[in-house]
Amino acid sequence: MEEPTIQEQPVQEQPIQGRPTEVPQEILRWNWGAFFLNWIWGIGNSTYIALLCLIPFVNIIMIFVLGAKGSEWAWQNKHWDSVEHFKRVQRAWAWWGFGLFLLGILIFIINTIVAVSTLQ
Repeated sequence: MEEPTIQEQPVQEQPIQGRPTEVPQEILRWNWGAFFLNWIWGIGNSTYIALLCLIPFVNIIMIFVLGAKGSEWAWQNKHWDSVEHFKRVQRAWAWWGFGLFLLGILIFIINTIVAVSTLQ
């Protein structure tokens, strides 16, 4: 008795989404979202090196490293539909970070005014 033969189908190669080798030149700039929101931005952009911002004294240096390299790392670590999509998302991170920074300053000023007025 003869064994049935199985016809082999050619295997189609599936594209593998890995780290892109080229980062578009137009996104290589300072990332304010990464600077202001550092570790939160890192989780949202799959850039987990940003968690080093949770370590005292390392965080002082890391916020500047994230500001300088954040766009490059975010581009490499997450899937983006286009450069415009990337820029739109990073702009939103920057506005949220700047807004929360201003809110922190406002709260500090209000607390200082209240503290000074209670001392008098």
